Amino acid sequence: MGVDEAYKSMGGVGRYQVYLIVLLNLLQVFVAAQAVFMTIAGARVPYHWDFGNISPASSHDNISINQNEAFKHWLHMVNKSEIQRHVHFDTGSSSVIREWFLIGDASYKIFLASSVYFFGVLVGVIIFGQLSDRFGRKKVYLTGLFLDIILGIVSGLTPTYDIFAVSRFGVGVMNGGMSLVSFVLLQEYVAVSYWALTGSLQSLSFAAGISLYALLGYFIRPWRILAIVINIEGILILLPSLCIPESPHWLYTQGRWNEAKNILDNFAKKNGQQKYSVFLKPPTGEIDDESSNMFDLFRDRVLLWRTLIMMYVWFICSLVYYGLTLNSSDMGGNQYLNVALSGIAELPSYPLCFFLLNRSWSGRRRTLAGFLLLGGATCLIIILLPEKKGIGIYSVINSQAFSILGKLSISAAFNVVYIYTSELYPTSVRNVGLGICSMCARLGGILAPFLPLLKSIQASLHFVVFGATGLLAGVLSLLLPETLDKSLPEKISDLHIITYRQLGEEVVPLQSQENKMASDGNHAGDHNGENEEDGDTDEETKLIK
Repeated sequence: MGVDEAYKSMGGVGRYQVYLIVLLNLLQVFVAAQAVFMTIAGARVPYHWDFGNISPASSHDNISINQNEAFKHWLHMVNKSEIQRHVHFDTGSSSVIREWFLIGDASYKIFLASSVYFFGVLVGVIIFGQLSDRFGRKKVYLTGLFLDIILGIVSGLTPTYDIFAVSRFGVGVMNGGMSLVSFVLLQEYVAVSYWALTGSLQSLSFAAGISLYALLGYFIRPWRILAIVINIEGILILLPSLCIPESPHWLYTQGRWNEAKNILDNFAKKNGQQKYSVFLKPPTGEIDDESSNMFDLFRDRVLLWRTLIMMYVWFICSLVYYGLTLNSSDMGGNQYLNVALSGIAELPSYPLCFFLLNRSWSGRRRTLAGFLLLGGATCLIIILLPEKKGIGIYSVINSQAFSILGKLSISAAFNVVYIYTSELYPTSVRNVGLGICSMCARLGGILAPFLPLLKSIQASLHFVVFGATGLLAGVLSLLLPETLDKSLPEKISDLHIITYRQLGEEVVPLQSQENKMASDGNHAGDHNGENEEDGDTDEETKLIK
């Protein structure tokens, strides 16, 4: 039997696997805090200046355009010590803006710190995906988490902005890469039938982490202390992570069957099945010598089609998700409450997502397409609605309400795309596939902060972009095969040991080029008779179990 069959024979998820699920879900709370760190640490802090030639005791929150221009001109004319002497921030406030006087033309550095973080995440998902496929999930995960904590602490202690920006880039590399590997590791600790549940729980934990970070920031106002505290949380997760096992799926694909068997036997014993013994059957044929790098995704025609679609879907999920999240800062009011609401808005999407993922009438593909189409349509509807609450029906139906609905929809789509992508790729290139798709998501995250600038052209133009691209992603996702209750491929060649139905025409299974050539000579008739199966006529390419 294979690893997934061994999990099924154990009778579900045992106590030890539940412990691993809880541990790696707590990790997502830490990952979320690092990801949204700048929402509080880089929050705008009210200030005023007392330079008489401009406007004595003028406030940044209530100034005319001429006063603002005069203030910016004055900032260009004086040195840093003059700025520190005449610009006064509100007492009790704490932010990197106040720390390094990131005002006027220097305010771009606030957005730069967020951009370099997401650029770091982009680099991390590229590097860590290939490293974990080569050296194992556990080693790469632990190394990334350790360095993530170290660099996070450095960002809280750094004396200069330049070091702070570099450390945020490093945090992005480690946080993005490590969280990707931990996601795959957790999925490979349980049977494929539980991937929807574990994937939803990780997304749920990330959303909860955003809200918990806002709560923590409310009680811990100094941003430096806040940075140290959230990394202490990382240490509390690192220590028990030292004792977690390697992925049995990864060991199995590497030909280390005895090690995979020992881990599975240990799972069974810790779950109370003392007499249970796993028998792993080596994969039929020779061990796959295929290299695990991103170019493998583009050599195989089946993988190429899946990869191109999923790259676009991931890009749009991230673009719309972070676009709506950043746009929520215009809500006004308490900044901590706004950050908390941005996380709370996601919570209902995950139980709904989990319910739909395991239904035969929705599955993975239709669930992903449905949420993308709903999110895209919601963004387009916002264009027609008033920005602020009105009277009558517009007190309920307004742009803020539909923004929350859009955030719920795209959060659910983001959750589904993690699970769906994991099942579309064989184990040998799963991390590489997730890595390159996640890389596209990071590009969307980097681009998202700039889309609100489209308001200068037309007030709702950014929502047009969100809506149109979301609808296109939903349509493209319908071209992918359904993976619900299908066998999980271990190697790239497993993608061809299936029967395809293309445009209503049945074809024989493509086991390998050598087997196909041999069967054409002696057993063509037998193969054609034994392997023809009915497929779903509404799919161009249908996977038959």
